Amino acid sequence: MGEDALVLLTWIAEVADETLTLEPGDRRVEWETNTWWLSVADEERKSLFTAAVVAAFGRTAAALRERIRELGFSGAATFFVWHDEQAGQLRCSTGSVPPDALPFTNPYVVSDDLAPVVEAFLADDEPQVTPLRVWTSRVGGSG
Repeated sequence: MGEDALVLLTWIAEVADETLTLEPGDRRVEWETNTWWLSVADEERKSLFTAAVVAAFGRTAAALRERIRELGFSGAATFFVWHDEQAGQLRCSTGSVPPDALPFTNPYVVSDDLAPVVEAFLADDEPQVTPLRVWTSRVGGSG
């Protein structure tokens, strides 16, 4: 893996330690605080492996779950990842919502398999006209 590719995996890990706001009454603040844009140069994408990126997000979700538990937040909270095709980025966020209430204005499909989302990012193909595929991981209580 190239050095820039390793940087992406480091950035994914660091998301778990960044400022985290869980404000069920103010979703806009959550979105602005908890949303991250991640990318690497096109040539570095070729050196990344889907499994490594999926594992990095899995570790981040686990770390967020523990952090939220330590904060004593008992409501619903979801960590979610999607590929922004137009920007050529992986994006991730955490919100005090269940997976079926994510803050997207366009249709989306919840997936429990992150690999297709990561594969689309790594391939960086032409944008598809399909509902957005979003991987979700519950990191808070059932709400």
